[in-house]
Amino acid sequence: MTYETISVTTDQGVLTVRLNRPESLNAFNDQMIRETTKAFKGAARDQEIRAVIITGEGRAFSSGQDLKDVTDRGQDFSLRQHVEKGYNQLILSMVNLEKPVIAAVNGVAAGAGCSVALAADIRIASDKASFIQVFSRVGLIPDSGSTWILPRLIGYSRAYEMAITSDRISADRALLWGLINEVAPADQLLEITNGWARTLATGPTLAYGLTKRAMNKGLSMSLSESLEYEAQLQELASRSDDYQEGVQSFLEKREAQFKGR
Repeated sequence: MTYETISVTTDQGVLTVRLNRPESLNAFNDQMIRETTKAFKGAARDQEIRAVIITGEGRAFSSGQDLKDVTDRGQDFSLRQHVEKGYNQLILSMVNLEKPVIAAVNGVAAGAGCSVALAADIRIASDKASFIQVFSRVGLIPDSGSTWILPRLIGYSRAYEMAITSDRISADRALLWGLINEVAPADQLLEITNGWARTLATGPTLAYGLTKRAMNKGLSMSLSESLEYEAQLQELASRSDDYQEGVQSFLEKREAQFKGR
């Protein structure tokens, strides 16, 4: 498939989605939102894709919403409809994708760009990266999932601080706060991220997906409900080829050859 605002490559079961509007610091316009959503939905359907990387072209991950694109539409433009039909679909396509999603945050991730990075399962940031909940600078609230995901990652107080101050959070501070998983030297970011992704892509990706499903659902369940749901998903996992291969390889003292089925 041909895209205009993103580039997509596949290698060794890893799909890399690169936001590709570097002249605007990869700011999201409608087309880029649609194309990125389509790429993630395609990854869900493609059994050969077993992990996904999302990153940015140039010196930014994404500066967020392209404000010029919004202001050019005049007074009748509805931010509610824009968020519901655009960003919300993108965030759900990432969170509901039952394959590992890794954000390689190569530079600033601001506003909706920060929200997109937060929607990944693993975040690896360049030592030049930063995170900004920039919405309050223009009198808005965080959207695109940030009010749900961010407090769950770093706690209410720090999440609210980021939201109301719009302070730039460095990669080192983001790591300290638990916002990201690793800081990488800028010139090694993609190498390190690809290492993560390729390792995950050769693992029991069906189990990874079921784990993601259980954790997401567990955020709104009681302990007893979560225990019951875990048992249901464990039954599904135990019927998989990967489970049979995992047990057999353990008994034979060899490396497992998982297929994600």
